[in-house]
Amino acid sequence: MIYHLDITASTNDDARDEKYREGDVVWADFQTAGRGQRGHEWHSRKGENLTFSVVLEPSFVPIAEQFSVSEVVALSLVDMLADYGIEARVKWTNDIYVGNRKLVGILIEHSLASTSLRRTIVGIGINVNQTEFDAALPNPVSMAQLLGRELDTEEVLQNFLKHLQRTYEALRHVGKEALHERYNALLYRLNEWHDYALPSGERFRAAIRGTQPSGALRLEDKNGIIEEYLFKEVEFIIF
Repeated sequence: MIYHLDITASTNDDARDEKYREGDVVWADFQTAGRGQRGHEWHSRKGENLTFSVVLEPSFVPIAEQFSVSEVVALSLVDMLADYGIEARVKWTNDIYVGNRKLVGILIEHSLASTSLRRTIVGIGINVNQTEFDAALPNPVSMAQLLGRELDTEEVLQNFLKHLQRTYEALRHVGKEALHERYNALLYRLNEWHDYALPSGERFRAAIRGTQPSGALRLEDKNGIIEEYLFKEVEFIIF
Protein backbone atom coordinates (compact mmCIF):
# COMPACT_ATOMS: atom_id res chain seq x y z
CA MET A 1 0.00 0.00 0.00
CA ILE A 2 1.17 3.54 -0.75
CA TYR A 3 0.95 6.09 2.08
CA HIS A 4 1.18 9.57 0.57
CA LEU A 5 2.19 12.41 2.89
CA ASP A 6 2.37 16.12 2.21
CA ILE A 7 5.42 16.69 4.40
CA THR A 8 7.57 14.69 6.81
CA ALA A 9 11.06 14.78 8.28
CA SER A 10 12.29 11.57 6.64
CA THR A 11 10.37 8.80 4.92
CA ASN A 12 13.05 6.31 6.01
CA ASP A 13 12.43 7.24 9.63
CA ASP A 14 8.66 6.96 9.15
CA ALA A 15 8.95 3.57 7.45
CA ARG A 16 10.69 2.10 10.49
CA ASP A 17 7.31 1.99 12.20
CA GLU A 18 6.34 -1.68 12.48
CA LYS A 19 2.83 -0.89 11.27
CA TYR A 20 4.28 -0.83 7.77
CA ARG A 21 4.73 -4.26 6.25
CA GLU A 22 6.56 -5.67 3.24
CA GLY A 23 5.68 -3.80 0.08
CA ASP A 24 4.35 -0.72 1.83
CA VAL A 25 5.55 2.64 0.52
CA VAL A 26 5.86 5.91 2.44
CA TRP A 27 5.89 8.75 -0.09
CA ALA A 28 6.25 12.40 0.85
CA ASP A 29 5.97 15.47 -1.33
CA PHE A 30 8.63 17.11 0.83
CA GLN A 31 11.14 15.96 3.44
CA THR A 32 12.53 18.43 5.95
CA ALA A 33 15.42 16.14 6.92
CA GLY A 34 15.91 13.85 3.95
CA ARG A 35 19.29 12.21 3.84
CA GLY A 36 21.46 10.26 1.46
CA GLN A 37 24.59 8.18 1.68
CA ARG A 38 27.66 9.30 3.65
CA GLY A 39 25.41 11.48 5.85
CA HIS A 40 24.62 13.90 3.03
CA GLU A 41 21.31 15.74 2.89
CA TRP A 42 18.91 15.08 0.01
CA HIS A 43 17.72 18.34 -1.60
CA SER A 44 14.40 18.31 -3.42
CA ARG A 45 11.79 20.93 -4.22
CA LYS A 46 8.35 20.23 -2.84
CA GLY A 47 6.11 18.27 -5.17
CA GLU A 48 8.52 18.26 -8.11
CA ASN A 49 10.33 15.01 -7.45
CA LEU A 50 9.86 11.61 -5.84
CA THR A 51 11.07 11.03 -2.28
CA PHE A 52 9.84 7.77 -0.82
CA SER A 53 10.75 4.66 1.13
CA VAL A 54 9.82 1.04 0.46
CA VAL A 55 9.59 -1.55 3.22
CA LEU A 56 11.02 -5.00 2.47
CA GLU A 57 11.28 -8.06 4.68
CA PRO A 58 14.02 -10.09 2.94
CA SER A 59 14.38 -12.81 5.55
CA PHE A 60 15.55 -15.17 2.79
CA VAL A 61 18.73 -13.09 2.33
CA PRO A 62 21.70 -14.06 4.57
CA ILE A 63 23.47 -11.15 6.25
CA ALA A 64 26.62 -11.84 4.21
CA GLU A 65 24.63 -11.40 0.99
CA GLN A 66 22.83 -8.18 1.90
CA PHE A 67 24.40 -6.30 -1.01
CA SER A 68 22.09 -8.28 -3.30
CA VAL A 69 19.21 -6.12 -2.07
CA SER A 70 21.09 -3.00 -3.22
CA GLU A 71 21.58 -4.66 -6.59
CA VAL A 72 17.85 -5.40 -6.87
CA VAL A 73 16.94 -1.78 -6.16
CA ALA A 74 19.53 -0.33 -8.55
CA LEU A 75 18.55 -2.66 -11.39
CA SER A 76 14.87 -1.87 -10.87
CA LEU A 77 15.60 1.84 -11.21
CA VAL A 78 17.67 1.36 -14.36
CA ASP A 79 14.86 -0.73 -15.87
CA MET A 80 12.23 1.85 -14.94
CA LEU A 81 14.25 4.65 -16.52
CA ALA A 82 14.72 2.57 -19.67
CA ASP A 83 10.94 2.57 -20.05
CA TYR A 84 11.24 6.34 -20.57
CA GLY A 85 14.14 6.02 -22.99
CA ILE A 86 16.73 7.05 -20.39
CA GLU A 87 19.95 5.01 -20.46
CA ALA A 88 21.25 4.99 -16.91
CA ARG A 89 24.17 3.42 -15.08
CA VAL A 90 24.79 2.43 -11.47
CA LYS A 91 27.41 4.50 -9.68
CA TRP A 92 28.76 2.28 -6.92
CA THR A 93 27.36 1.81 -4.45
CA ASN A 94 23.82 3.08 -4.96
CA ASP A 95 23.52 6.24 -7.05
CA ILE A 96 21.98 6.19 -10.52
CA TYR A 97 23.75 8.32 -13.13
CA VAL A 98 23.08 9.43 -16.67
CA GLY A 99 26.39 10.39 -18.18
CA ASN A 100 28.25 12.16 -15.38
CA ARG A 101 25.09 13.50 -13.74
CA LYS A 102 23.20 12.15 -10.75
CA LEU A 103 19.54 11.32 -11.34
CA VAL A 104 18.71 9.10 -8.35
CA GLY A 105 20.02 8.68 -4.82
CA ILE A 106 19.41 5.58 -2.71
CA LEU A 107 19.78 4.99 1.01
CA ILE A 108 19.25 1.41 2.21
CA GLU A 109 19.01 0.64 5.92
CA HIS A 110 18.83 -2.94 7.25
CA SER A 111 17.79 -4.43 10.53
CA LEU A 112 19.07 -7.94 11.17
CA ALA A 113 17.86 -11.22 12.59
CA SER A 114 20.36 -13.81 13.83
CA THR A 115 21.73 -14.92 10.45
CA SER A 116 19.61 -13.07 7.88
CA LEU A 117 18.03 -9.73 7.13
CA ARG A 118 14.83 -9.04 9.03
CA ARG A 119 13.64 -5.75 7.61
CA THR A 120 15.00 -3.33 5.03
CA ILE A 121 14.02 0.29 4.42
CA VAL A 122 14.83 1.42 0.89
CA GLY A 123 14.91 5.21 0.67
CA ILE A 124 14.89 6.65 -2.84
CA GLY A 125 15.04 10.16 -4.23
CA ILE A 126 14.38 10.55 -7.95
CA ASN A 127 14.78 13.93 -9.65
CA VAL A 128 11.64 13.93 -11.76
CA ASN A 129 10.42 17.42 -12.65
CA GLN A 130 12.88 19.80 -10.97
CA THR A 131 14.83 21.85 -13.52
CA GLU A 132 16.66 24.32 -11.26
CA PHE A 133 18.99 23.04 -8.56
CA ASP A 134 21.09 24.51 -5.78
CA ALA A 135 24.36 25.69 -7.29
CA ALA A 136 26.21 23.93 -4.48
CA LEU A 137 25.10 20.55 -5.82
CA PRO A 138 27.81 19.26 -8.15
CA ASN A 139 26.02 17.36 -10.89
CA PRO A 140 22.23 16.88 -10.58
CA VAL A 141 19.89 16.16 -13.48
CA SER A 142 16.19 15.32 -13.69
CA MET A 143 14.03 13.16 -15.90
CA ALA A 144 12.27 16.31 -17.13
CA GLN A 145 15.58 17.84 -18.20
CA LEU A 146 16.56 14.69 -20.04
CA LEU A 147 13.20 14.23 -21.76
CA GLY A 148 12.19 17.84 -22.30
CA ARG A 149 8.80 17.39 -20.63
CA GLU A 150 7.17 17.04 -17.24
CA LEU A 151 6.14 13.64 -15.95
CA ASP A 152 3.44 12.31 -13.65
CA THR A 153 5.32 11.49 -10.44
CA GLU A 154 2.82 8.85 -9.34
CA GLU A 155 3.13 7.10 -12.69
CA VAL A 156 6.92 7.05 -12.29
CA LEU A 157 6.55 5.62 -8.79
CA GLN A 158 4.13 2.89 -9.90
CA ASN A 159 6.40 1.98 -12.79
CA PHE A 160 9.36 1.64 -10.44
CA LEU A 161 7.37 -0.53 -8.01
CA LYS A 162 6.42 -2.83 -10.87
CA HIS A 163 10.07 -3.40 -11.73
CA LEU A 164 11.05 -3.72 -8.07
CA GLN A 165 8.51 -6.48 -7.48
CA ARG A 166 9.75 -8.40 -10.52
CA THR A 167 13.44 -8.09 -9.66
CA TYR A 168 12.90 -8.77 -5.95
CA GLU A 169 11.01 -11.95 -6.76
CA ALA A 170 13.84 -12.98 -9.09
CA LEU A 171 16.22 -12.65 -6.14
CA ARG A 172 13.90 -14.71 -3.97
CA HIS A 173 13.22 -17.53 -6.43
CA VAL A 174 16.08 -17.57 -8.94
CA GLY A 175 19.04 -16.32 -6.89
CA LYS A 176 21.58 -13.55 -6.89
CA GLU A 177 24.13 -14.71 -9.48
CA ALA A 178 22.42 -13.38 -12.63
CA LEU A 179 21.44 -10.14 -10.88
CA HIS A 180 25.01 -9.62 -9.70
CA GLU A 181 26.35 -10.18 -13.21
CA ARG A 182 23.91 -7.65 -14.63
CA TYR A 183 24.68 -5.13 -11.88
CA ASN A 184 28.37 -5.34 -12.76
CA ALA A 185 27.63 -4.88 -16.46
CA LEU A 186 25.75 -1.65 -15.72
CA LEU A 187 28.39 -0.04 -13.50
CA TYR A 188 29.18 3.60 -14.17
CA ARG A 189 32.77 3.94 -15.49
CA LEU A 190 33.20 0.20 -15.90
CA ASN A 191 36.61 -0.53 -17.48
CA GLU A 192 37.35 3.19 -17.88
CA TRP A 193 40.40 4.92 -16.40
CA HIS A 194 39.58 7.69 -13.93
CA ASP A 195 40.87 9.32 -10.76
CA TYR A 196 39.79 8.12 -7.31
CA ALA A 197 40.59 9.32 -3.80
CA LEU A 198 41.34 7.54 -0.54
CA PRO A 199 40.05 8.87 2.81
CA SER A 200 43.52 10.33 3.36
CA GLY A 201 43.06 12.53 0.31
CA GLU A 202 45.57 10.61 -1.77
CA ARG A 203 44.50 10.29 -5.40
CA PHE A 204 45.24 7.49 -7.81
CA ARG A 205 44.21 6.43 -11.29
CA ALA A 206 42.35 3.16 -11.74
CA ALA A 207 39.73 1.28 -13.73
CA ILE A 208 36.64 -0.41 -12.30
CA ARG A 209 36.70 -4.16 -12.91
CA GLY A 210 33.38 -4.94 -11.23
CA THR A 211 32.25 -5.68 -7.70
CA GLN A 212 32.33 -8.66 -5.41
CA PRO A 213 29.02 -10.18 -4.22
CA SER A 214 29.86 -8.59 -0.86
CA GLY A 215 29.62 -5.18 -2.54
CA ALA A 216 33.36 -4.46 -2.53
CA LEU A 217 34.48 -2.41 -5.53
CA ARG A 218 37.31 -3.92 -7.57
CA LEU A 219 39.75 -1.30 -8.90
CA GLU A 220 42.79 -2.04 -11.05
CA ASP A 221 45.66 0.42 -10.74
CA LYS A 222 48.21 1.42 -13.37
CA ASN A 223 50.46 -1.48 -12.32
CA GLY A 224 47.75 -4.03 -13.04
CA ILE A 225 47.09 -4.69 -9.35
CA ILE A 226 43.45 -5.12 -8.37
CA GLU A 227 42.42 -3.90 -4.94
CA GLU A 228 39.00 -4.17 -3.31
CA TYR A 229 37.33 -1.29 -1.50
CA LEU A 230 34.31 -1.22 0.76
CA PHE A 231 31.85 1.64 1.20
CA LYS A 232 33.59 4.85 2.31
CA GLU A 233 37.05 3.42 1.58
CA VAL A 234 37.30 5.12 -1.82
CA GLU A 235 35.74 8.19 -3.45
CA PHE A 236 34.96 8.93 -7.09
CA ILE A 237 36.48 12.11 -8.50
CA ILE A 238 33.83 13.70 -10.70
CA PHE A 239 34.15 17.10 -12.32
